Amino acid sequence: MGEKPQSDCEKRRQISVGRIPTLETVKHIKQAFNRHIHYTVVKDRNVANNFDYYQALVHTVRDQLCSRWIKTQQEYYKQDPKRVYYLSLEYYLGRSLTNMMTNLGIFNECDEAMYQLGLELEELENQEEDAGLGNGGLGRLAACFMDSMATLGIPAYGYGLRYDYGLFKQKISHGEQIEIPDDWLRFGNHWEHSRAEYSLPVHFYGKVSCDKDGFQYTWHDTKVVNAIAYDIPVPGYGKDTVCNTMRFWSAKSSKDFDLNYFQKGDYIAAVLDRNEAENITRVLYPNDNMFEGKELRLKQEYLMVSATLQDIIRRFKRAECVHASEMNYDISMFPDKVAIQLNDTHPSFAVPELMRIFLDEEKLPWDTAWDLCVRTFGYTNHTVLPEALERWPVDLIEKLLPRHLIIIYAINHNFLESVKKRFPGDIDRLRRMSLVEEDHSRKINMAHLAIVGSHVINGVAAMHSEILKKNIFKDFYEMYPEKFQNKTNGITPRRWLLLCNPALSDVITERFGESWITDLYQLKVMNKLNTDIQLMKDFERVKQENKIALATMILTQFGIKVNVNSIFDVQVKRIHEYKRQLLNVLHIITLYNRLKDNPNADFVPRTIMIGGKAAPGYYMAKLIIKLILAVAKVVNCDPEIGDKLKVVFLENYRVSMAEKIIPGTDLSEQISTAGTEASGTGNMKFMLNGALTIGTLDGANVEMAEEMGYENIFIFGMTVDQVEEAQKSGYRPFTYYENNWELKRCIDQISGSLFAPSGTFEHIVDELLHRDRFFLLKDYESYVACQDTISQVYRDRAMWLKMCISNVANSGKFSSDRSIMEYARDIWHAVPVKLPSINGNFKDE
Repeated sequence: MGEKPQSDCEKRRQISVGRIPTLETVKHIKQAFNRHIHYTVVKDRNVANNFDYYQALVHTVRDQLCSRWIKTQQEYYKQDPKRVYYLSLEYYLGRSLTNMMTNLGIFNECDEAMYQLGLELEELENQEEDAGLGNGGLGRLAACFMDSMATLGIPAYGYGLRYDYGLFKQKISHGEQIEIPDDWLRFGNHWEHSRAEYSLPVHFYGKVSCDKDGFQYTWHDTKVVNAIAYDIPVPGYGKDTVCNTMRFWSAKSSKDFDLNYFQKGDYIAAVLDRNEAENITRVLYPNDNMFEGKELRLKQEYLMVSATLQDIIRRFKRAECVHASEMNYDISMFPDKVAIQLNDTHPSFAVPELMRIFLDEEKLPWDTAWDLCVRTFGYTNHTVLPEALERWPVDLIEKLLPRHLIIIYAINHNFLESVKKRFPGDIDRLRRMSLVEEDHSRKINMAHLAIVGSHVINGVAAMHSEILKKNIFKDFYEMYPEKFQNKTNGITPRRWLLLCNPALSDVITERFGESWITDLYQLKVMNKLNTDIQLMKDFERVKQENKIALATMILTQFGIKVNVNSIFDVQVKRIHEYKRQLLNVLHIITLYNRLKDNPNADFVPRTIMIGGKAAPGYYMAKLIIKLILAVAKVVNCDPEIGDKLKVVFLENYRVSMAEKIIPGTDLSEQISTAGTEASGTGNMKFMLNGALTIGTLDGANVEMAEEMGYENIFIFGMTVDQVEEAQKSGYRPFTYYENNWELKRCIDQISGSLFAPSGTFEHIVDELLHRDRFFLLKDYESYVACQDTISQVYRDRAMWLKMCISNVANSGKFSSDRSIMEYARDIWHAVPVKLPSINGNFKDE
């Protein structure tokens, strides 16, 4: 068969990347770097500073990226594979420079080129701001997944929002958290490429009309906001891997600037309309596992899904050059070419939005539209906490998205009819499963909407998925058992070992080769060598070097000198009651009291580090930070304690800081109440870098213990079943306070004036003694006993190092590559694409 003839428009848009030079040598990198200093930054070496050099290096690397990026789109256009669209309101990217160089395979050459030019690569890396596009595990998971999709060749696009301001920069002032605006874009984002040609209209408010037959609806008199696309490349690791795209939407006013206001002297009114629209993507909302139904948040969610679905459908129709009416597309093929993954409930308005497009624009019958919709969507749940599940007020949806409320009601009606047929006469089940909740005020349960509107629902750890089936979504599992799957989370080994821990990477690569970088299961070979003397020496040397580097950072940034021979005991994650930083604090106070009682005791020194942000409106979390800082001040300033015990609060914890902390950690704290953490990924990062874990049987800790063996992890506390039993039997935390003298002493000191004026932490004390929802007091004794065991094991260096090696060796399951292969096989049915070495014709997507 002959090739399909090209339109004039297509011919005009052909380009070739054959003449883009590759950065194969240090000489070429230096030449490109100097060219960008002169022609991009428009400076010379006499006046340029480190930020100028950083910009020049970014553009040098981008030159190399662009050819692969274009080749990828050429191949996707040629093969037209099924594409995966990952929808997430957060992408916690961190910094990109080193990651881009590593995945492109030019890190060493760039490092050498900068050295020859008299520059320090690390100083240039430090010029880059952490991208303010996410915060916490959900966003970091999305970033790891994008890396793995590109490395595995999955044709994928990540969609999110381009926030002008990140969550906030955390500053500690007078012993409390202060929020500083995270103006991460003040010097621009040199990795993004603006796609102003993909400005898409997003509608809000308005009215809905129906034709006389009651079938065709029209949404009119709306307010329109434009969504502007900004693209960031995502290169896979290796020479011939694809370079995928993350597309972030920025809200812009659709109205022209009205100069009439200026003629009337009303300068403020001239910008108010524009500000209202553009405020939608102004700032990232905190994700603190406590849902707040704010109108601005709903606008963010809908702007993302509306613009994204328009973009997806445009790509599906291949309507770049000609009008849709001239195209011969078959809408019934949509689920065969499109897979959309909802990363938690935040993008779940995509379900009624896609239905609106199918019904109102494509004029499909309801049953056909619904079948296509369900076959397209997959939904990943990330929480078991009921208060974190999104429930939007009906009156707010009716005001903001009136057409979607009508569609949601119709979805709910049809769904409840099917429930009646399956479970006749079970009225209470209908109430529990309804998308519309009637308690107090009417709300739409977005998790229920996502479940009903998706063909697969997955949890993110084996235990989490079982809790979803047995508790949270039990009714839905009984209705749709075939829909529920587990997909345990993972982390990319490129960033979380190869990039952040080069010394350990070198030890592993010199012994076992490079195949582990894209197949982490290859590390299992170390199980046979976990008592190898030389390997143990290498592991200890690397850990000590990393600890020294971490200690230097702590001294430089926080002014605290720590003992590099102490146990580096680290808990870094969002501050939240269920993550139980308070349990860690109780242990710190216990150790402090023991040292004060017996200063000459045989004590294994500890440096305890805690880092994480509290959501600005989360009073208890901010009070916990205040307590940590108050305890640290007392402990660190006590001359009797010296360097035996130090407490460090890691101010403004973020991805770039994690990359320095994790390699130097001895002990990772994963101590959430059993049954509350969906998975966790920080636990995996510490495991991969040879830190041992103290944790409960919660989230992915369970699978980690199974992979490495329970002898290589420190498990304490109640199980999920024991927690449920305690909840049912009536838990009295005051009993544990009365019956454990060390615990009583700690709480009395928090209540008293040792750490702050009496009454400062009365809210914490009251919560612990009378509610203790997360069972800190019940788990305290087990936790302290486990910590005592850890101190003893740490003395036995051979045993400790054997455990460290076993942790690294058994990390294979927790690679995001494994996670993505399972998603692609079991949910998306997407096939990898290989990048050819030849160039084709480029059709912009």
